[in-house]
Amino acid sequence: MFQLGKAIVSEDLFEKDFVCNLNACRGACCVEGEAGAPVTEEETTLLAETYPKIKDFLRPEGIAAIEAQGTHIVSPLDELETPLVDGAECAYVTFSENGIAACGIEQAYNAGVTNFKKPISCHLYPVRIQEYSEFSAVNYHRWPICDDACVLGKELQVPVYKFVKDALTRKFGEHWYDELEKVAETYQ
Repeated sequence: MFQLGKAIVSEDLFEKDFVCNLNACRGACCVEGEAGAPVTEEETTLLAETYPKIKDFLRPEGIAAIEAQGTHIVSPLDELETPLVDGAECAYVTFSENGIAACGIEQAYNAGVTNFKKPISCHLYPVRIQEYSEFSAVNYHRWPICDDACVLGKELQVPVYKFVKDALTRKFGEHWYDELEKVAETYQ
């Protein structure tokens, strides 16, 4: 671990390789698991504001779940999350004709309908951020459903920190990411 600004960063971001392989996993991270995607307090407001704009990009099941539960939920552990459809996939997920999951929020963003790309936790994946009062812990999250992404990342020689460059820049800023790259150069 090393400190970069107010973040404690795991060396796994340099040591592990990762590139999403949607043809292999079919977007399982939007479907698997026991909870919705973590969202920030600010994102709960963005979800509420953008829902009318992104609604046309969502599936009827997702719309029903959001209208029944809200644009976000508070988990039993008091954590903010996206709602789920029948305890399974994220309410904001869509599926392509060949069954690959995608984010309806991101589809609306790509269509120019909203400025909100998607929750930062989704954008950062496989990196997870744990916020503490004095610092943020930046860690690589290993999940077996992403094994194919690890294989592809190794083949293409793309370390985790490069795969999530845009998301890390969105979260911490360009200067922070530039400093991370400098650390990566000296680390190797």
